[in-house]
Amino acid sequence: MKVLTENPPAEFPPTIAHTFTLPHGIIGFRDYTRAELLYVPDHLPFLWMKLHGPVDSVHFVVVEPGGLIAGYEPELFDEDARAVGIVDASEAMVLNIVTLEQHRPLEATANLVGPIIVNRRTRLGRQFVIANYSRYGAHHRLVEPAGHPESHRASA
Repeated sequence: MKVLTENPPAEFPPTIAHTFTLPHGIIGFRDYTRAELLYVPDHLPFLWMKLHGPVDSVHFVVVEPGGLIAGYEPELFDEDARAVGIVDASEAMVLNIVTLEQHRPLEATANLVGPIIVNRRTRLGRQFVIANYSRYGAHHRLVEPAGHPESHRASA
């Protein structure tokens, strides 16, 4: 798996893969209500999420957890699903914010407790604390350290 060690590219390809609205922003960025998901082929499975605010924009590294984080099954409270208009699980795009430390890319973590859920049909999103939050961590390591029991199972 490739890990990101650089800032977002100065120029993204002109095609925006996905745009959506975050009416409440995300934690710490309440006024940043418009988002773009930017695919950079050399960075996959990581994506860049560009949030637009009142005067500037900020970038986050995010990942869609399906197939990447084994056993991750986030559950939404019914009222949270209604808040973004999700009536069927297939409408939900799950994005987890990734934290990368400079010069320590193998220690990257993903926030599994507070994902951004986007309705694929309406392109309306919101950051939620999932209903089954106690099963997951806000700093889930994406790469298990060598010698860790999980890494032995993966290689067996």
